[in-house]
Amino acid sequence: MELFSAHGYDATTTARIAERAGVSEMTLFRHFPSKEALLLADPFDPVMAEAVRTRPIDEPPMQALAAGIRQAWADVDADGTHELRARLRIIAEADSLRGAVERNSEATVAALVEALTSRGVVAASAEVAATAMISGLSAALLGWARSEPGALVGALDDALDVLGGE
Repeated sequence: MELFSAHGYDATTTARIAERAGVSEMTLFRHFPSKEALLLADPFDPVMAEAVRTRPIDEPPMQALAAGIRQAWADVDADGTHELRARLRIIAEADSLRGAVERNSEATVAALVEALTSRGVVAASAEVAATAMISGLSAALLGWARSEPGALVGALDDALDVLGGE
């Protein structure tokens, strides 16, 4: 993260990252399949999916997604918020990562689709709802990362209110 912050994503080579970490490039790629994966790995997917899965069964899909994601993000502490902003700012500033963000979102969408279908939502409807939710959240989070320091909770709440139909 320090190298990406100091030099930008595109100017930071995997050789330099491996050197800083004290490992070979081969070892780096054993743990991360690509340079993109260093930034785009998302530990929140299973947490969000489980929170959605446990929402009331009669809750409409977009409301279940919004409420579940809001619940999952409530546990992100100040250190996690600071790291997230730094990571998202690097992503937002790297033109070469534009398509990678969308590709990486596929795993999040899949986790949320599975959570919704386990609640009885038809697969096609679950796909539409999860894709809309993640697309909207991505826009909100990248906008938050580019802005002056502000509360993550406020940015998420605003986006989730809109996406959840409130």
